Amino acid sequence: MTLISFVVPAFKVQGYLRECLDSILDQPFDDIEVIGIDDASPDGSGEILDEYAARDPRVHPVRLVENVGLGPARNIGLDRAAGEYVWFVDGDDWLVAGCLPHVADRLRATRPDVLVVDHVRAHWNNSATRSAMRDVFPEPPGEATFGLRDRPETLRLLHTAWNRLVRREFLVEQGLRFEPGWYEDVSFSYPALMAAERIGVLDRVCLNYRQRRTGAITRTRGDRHFEVFAQWHRVFRLMDRWGPAVADLRPAVFERMIWHYLTVLGNGERLDADLRPPFFAQIHADYVRFLPPGGYPVPPGLEGVKHRLVAAGRWRTFSALRAAHQAEEQARQTARKVRRRVLPVARRTARKARDAALREYYLAELHRPLDPTLAVYAAYWYRGYACNPAAIYAAARRLAPQVRGVWIVRRDRVDVLPPGVEYVVAGTRDYYRVLARARWLINNVNFPDFVRKRPGSVHVQTHHGTPVKVMGLDQQRYPVGAVGMDFTKLLDRMDRWDYSVSANSFSTQMWERAYPADYTTLEVGYPRNDRLALATAEDCRKARADLGIGPEEYVVLYAPTHREHLPGWRPPFDPDRMRDVLGPSGRLLMRSHYFHDRERQLRGASDGTVLDVSTYERVEDLYLVADVLVTDYSSAMFDYAVLDRPIVVYAPDWDAYRVARGVYFDLLAEPPGAVAVDFPGLLDVFRSGAVRGTEAEQARQRFRKRFCALDDGHAAERVVRRVFLNEPAG
Repeated sequence: MTLISFVVPAFKVQGYLRECLDSILDQPFDDIEVIGIDDASPDGSGEILDEYAARDPRVHPVRLVENVGLGPARNIGLDRAAGEYVWFVDGDDWLVAGCLPHVADRLRATRPDVLVVDHVRAHWNNSATRSAMRDVFPEPPGEATFGLRDRPETLRLLHTAWNRLVRREFLVEQGLRFEPGWYEDVSFSYPALMAAERIGVLDRVCLNYRQRRTGAITRTRGDRHFEVFAQWHRVFRLMDRWGPAVADLRPAVFERMIWHYLTVLGNGERLDADLRPPFFAQIHADYVRFLPPGGYPVPPGLEGVKHRLVAAGRWRTFSALRAAHQAEEQARQTARKVRRRVLPVARRTARKARDAALREYYLAELHRPLDPTLAVYAAYWYRGYACNPAAIYAAARRLAPQVRGVWIVRRDRVDVLPPGVEYVVAGTRDYYRVLARARWLINNVNFPDFVRKRPGSVHVQTHHGTPVKVMGLDQQRYPVGAVGMDFTKLLDRMDRWDYSVSANSFSTQMWERAYPADYTTLEVGYPRNDRLALATAEDCRKARADLGIGPEEYVVLYAPTHREHLPGWRPPFDPDRMRDVLGPSGRLLMRSHYFHDRERQLRGASDGTVLDVSTYERVEDLYLVADVLVTDYSSAMFDYAVLDRPIVVYAPDWDAYRVARGVYFDLLAEPPGAVAVDFPGLLDVFRSGAVRGTEAEQARQRFRKRFCALDDGHAAERVVRRVFLNEPAG
């Protein structure tokens, strides 16, 4: 029999589900199964479960045709579980690496009915908060199992389903299941502890309880928080049915009920002011209804005062006490803010008068009406006319001619703009004016921090590549590659977004995790790839002719990415040796990342067979020219794959890169073609013909199916119709 069945419900967790599943399946213990429940999720969660099931027989997906909610979804998984123990892990949480062997050893050694494991709250800002385990058990709880009446303090551990493993036959015998509605863990976890003859506690952190920036459902405002009462009523009805067997546990359970009610009431994010009095009234009613005959252990201090006010039904006094406490806390916060805002004199005087005047001009322009026809475009920190914004601009000129498009560029990049493109120079008066008054702002990176989101304006974040490396808030886990990043300001920038353009479902999932904000995703393909999808043989011949390359030459484009954690480092690459391997008809094009100094000439042959194309403005032309792309972790591979031509991944520092910089998937396991991990191996890929071998071709087709399905040549049109014309984007 399988030892552990993981039940993983999935609803709107596509940005986190892969991390959850990987954390389970990559453990050094495989006597498991994973039952993934797609609770009619409107995102890609169901497809992710199917994808994992296709490559791992331990994964069993269940696709529901209508949403049933977390509790019923867990029941569906429980009914399909075959393991001796069941672990209900939510789709946005993840296991700690290497924890499962310790869990399995404890299960096999003690055979508990319930094994509670430790966890941490993993916040979106990369901080973590420990659980109450050490407070509840100041001394290590040991390996011996116990009954709840022997250690009633166990009730003070968080009452969730995901921090405990439960013996499946025990659940069947007791008839314990999850009820529908919010706070469904209450009527499952507490009865399970009361009914268990053998409870174990493993004081090892085994699960990361994700605290999303957008918050859990139960942290949203509304009257559904009243459902907590129904869940606790079920607990006490069950205790009534069990009678004397659990009578001595009633005082401890009652205290937990009042604690939970007060926690919900005290959370300012859950109940509006008009709902607080009736919520308090229901707490008082339940206090009177369920109070044990012999009383219960009233907590000391301020918490005890709250309990006594609940007992007396004194809402006004309770509310006044809460208001006084909040006022005191607000005063402390205000004092802290004042201290932070007092800047050193040196910083105040360092501001240039011109910059101050221009900012004042910008602020003044914000009071003028939005220009209803003005769209402002930018790319790569004002480096020029490029990428997705350029493709959207071109499509808008054709489909929405009433929209006036203006580009922002650096002064030294004005000469790279195509003829007829209106522009302003960054840092000038016109620059601040268009930023203040544009109705639409389109960029493949973020606009500066001073830019304000005006009511009625529309910000479109196009991004500039399908991610291999981790991005956004996910970089907090990889500080070596995030030096100098201000994540607080990043949050402010992403909160300006109205739309996020996504090339594929994978990108959608990763952006949702890396950039948690309230924007609308346009999963429409990448506008910059429209040219590649629609390219003709004549387009390719012309691109070659423009670079002086003949139709019979065999062209390899080498385009490595940069390493934030290793500034200035380049992969070992000898262009002359590569040229020799390509043969007499070979031509090698080399392109550095735009972060690098592109004025420096790359070393290579002097006969023109090695060409530095780092400063070439339109990278799409280089893709059309190349017969093969050689890259490492660059998003270039996703764009070039649209052409369905061979790709070689040259990753000599893969192990170091994935640890230091962080990656979203195993590029060597799921490559777009042949793979080389050292330079001799790269040369051999071309010598042996593996670059076009069957294995490489099959890998490329799998890659294209996963990442390029939407790149049909009309992505820019879909964006324009949705953003400028308010039409469906489909």
